[in-house]
Amino acid sequence: MGLLDDRVAVITGAGRGIGRACALTFVREGAHVVINDVDPEPLAEAQAACEAVRAGSATTHVGSVADRAATDELMKLAVDHFGQLDILVNNAGVTRDKMCHLMSDEHWDLVVDVSLRGTFNCIRSAAPYLRDVAKAEMEHHGRPIYHRKIVNFFSTAAIRGNPGQVNYTAAKMGNVGITRTVAQEWARFWINVNAVAPGFTNTRLTQPKSKGDELGVPEEQRQATLARIPMGRFGEPEDIANAVLFFASPLSDFITGQELNVSGGMQIP
Repeated sequence: MGLLDDRVAVITGAGRGIGRACALTFVREGAHVVINDVDPEPLAEAQAACEAVRAGSATTHVGSVADRAATDELMKLAVDHFGQLDILVNNAGVTRDKMCHLMSDEHWDLVVDVSLRGTFNCIRSAAPYLRDVAKAEMEHHGRPIYHRKIVNFFSTAAIRGNPGQVNYTAAKMGNVGITRTVAQEWARFWINVNAVAPGFTNTRLTQPKSKGDELGVPEEQRQATLARIPMGRFGEPEDIANAVLFFASPLSDFITGQELNVSGGMQIP
């Protein structure tokens, strides 16, 4: 038996990196997963990887979480395809780095729209299938039948502040506010809302950055960060996925409104 047997999960930004690791971890634990991303090719690869673990356990959705129509469609797809929605993982996020005085409106809006508005859009779009279903169970049975889960993402960069990422850190700390507020609003419906803060994790957003690259981190900065991690290594997507699994599983049924730092013990001022 798996921790997520027959649960249905939507995972955003799951074509690559941490989101893909979450999808594979969930499928291994018995879940059916809707994998969302804006890029069709990595989505197809992620779906094939999931179905190699458990046939027919994954489907895909192409669309941006910054678009409410797309998030409405995403949640409906999960219910139409698998019959219900139990878990929402708001992983989608982007970076566009510049020092504050050089930050353009375009890069501010893109990062905030995906990384913050996207979390709000997904929770609002999921409400009919999470909150409203639990409310109906309360009316018929006196309480919800089981706990449903939302896992949001913020970042250790947001906790400590990070030069060049004023847009990203603002959006990620906003997700803490969303987590704490919705946790209180929906606790009586047995919907647990928690957040995970990855430390420096090996993904395409943190790969070594060369001059002119839009994504990545300069190698000097990577090594300076590594020196601050007591465990002596960067995180891997699977490390973060395991923390998300905890919050998505029955193991966390009496935990809500909390944030978990997953960073190998990195000290945060």
